[in-house]
Amino acid sequence: MPAGGLARHAVSPIRESRRFRPSAGGYLRLMPRAIWSGSIAFGLVNAPVQMYSAIEEHDLELHLVHEKDGSRIGYQKVCKEEGREVPADEIVKAYEVDDGELVYLTDEDFEAAEEESYRAIELLDFVPHEQIDPITFQRTYYLGPAEGAEKVYSLLVRALEDAELSGIARYVFRDREQLGCLRVRDGGLILENMYYADEIRPLADVVPKARKIDPRELELARSLVDRLAGDFDHEKYEDTYRKKLLEVVRRKQRGEEVHAAPREDREAPTDLLEALRASVAAARGGSNGGGNGRRRRSASKGDLEALTTEELRARAAELDIRGRSSMTKSELVGAIRDAA
Repeated sequence: MPAGGLARHAVSPIRESRRFRPSAGGYLRLMPRAIWSGSIAFGLVNAPVQMYSAIEEHDLELHLVHEKDGSRIGYQKVCKEEGREVPADEIVKAYEVDDGELVYLTDEDFEAAEEESYRAIELLDFVPHEQIDPITFQRTYYLGPAEGAEKVYSLLVRALEDAELSGIARYVFRDREQLGCLRVRDGGLILENMYYADEIRPLADVVPKARKIDPRELELARSLVDRLAGDFDHEKYEDTYRKKLLEVVRRKQRGEEVHAAPREDREAPTDLLEALRASVAAARGGSNGGGNGRRRRSASKGDLEALTTEELRARAAELDIRGRSSMTKSELVGAIRDAA
């Protein structure tokens, strides 16, 4: 067994974020690396852009290892017919047609399928963003201007912002035609990769049949929601499981034993009305913001500096303040006060 008491899984040392690099004077922020280059096409105008990943997930990197000696477990690409490992230069992509015949595809075949859509994000329609169901969003990318294309990029940002619309686009990425939503965030362009309508399963398959609701239970449920209501602050939420797992790793590294606390599965309450009453009482006296959600929102109207930048932008949207996405926090505060 590997040193430190680690069985079954080995965890690599905590790695430095790829966005930062140690240096003699501290840390240097690394420029993001473009993962795709092309252009946004709207009408007869092209805006050359580069695509960057907008998400940096912070999962702990776990490895599968041989428990006996801690060596890594590797994977081999084996031919099922010959039972031997196949080198990379002998592996190709193929499509199986109806009669079972395989049609081999080369890189040139994929390029031929792209045709005019090659390296182009083609804007098809402009729609109100609130009409797009968030369930259609798959992954977010940042789009930055290619060198020399800053002017046309800025023009598109301003046009979308003034219209308060999002662009629906199609483009080819990773050997597939993608559907996307182009929108403005903080003065830049965001591309939301979207699912097609036929890829989203109907909710009716899982929604229960309508049942009669007890008016007393409904009133208590509404009261509980109101007690816990407040403004969204993204930064207050954190991955507590990751922190606890990392602490387990550190304890095992020190040679300590770790035991899971006994737990019971949560079950639906036998007396729903009583459970709701107890929940409302706990929220009324709790310290997690319960009991003051709506009052907190109304009180914040007189203290704009206490709001986050995103909250100020939401307030600016309500007041129809133009250019809000590119404003700093102090500029937003001033513009809101002037508008009010």
